[in-house]
Amino acid sequence: MPFQIPDNLDNTLMPVAWMIGHWEGDGHGVAPGGGELSFGCQIDFTDNGGDYLHYICQTFTKKSDGTPEAALWMETGFWRPRLDGTIDVVMAAPEGWAELWTGTIDGAKIELVTDAVARSKDATVSYTGGRRLYGQVEGDLMWAYDRATTEAPLAPHMWARLARA
Repeated sequence: MPFQIPDNLDNTLMPVAWMIGHWEGDGHGVAPGGGELSFGCQIDFTDNGGDYLHYICQTFTKKSDGTPEAALWMETGFWRPRLDGTIDVVMAAPEGWAELWTGTIDGAKIELVTDAVARSKDATVSYTGGRRLYGQVEGDLMWAYDRATTEAPLAPHMWARLARA
């Protein structure tokens, strides 16, 4: 699907303009307790005229026809690129944590590491930190998320390939 940079896009957002829009596809991951997890995924990056993008990612199990069946996991936040090629991302998840990510933008590749993770006392996972990679490959959005917890060191957790919808 062709993409056009929105009129009047804040100049700070130009390095991440390729991400703006709705993305859909399939992902995989490591299920709690081990084993492989497959899921559907939708990501939206939207611009409201400011110097940041609003982000929401939702994952779900799929019916046999490929449509969403049940919610699995979601997060939302704000992507704040800087003209020097760095980026800060603030995210929160209903499972009980909030994260501050910092990283670099290199063309259509963004690498992030957690700068801080805050957990509620009843967070569903004892999440302590992570690393992410986002990139555009053959027009698709690909991402990978490695996660560490108090019980496990940093390891692959989830990854997906999404097409612009």
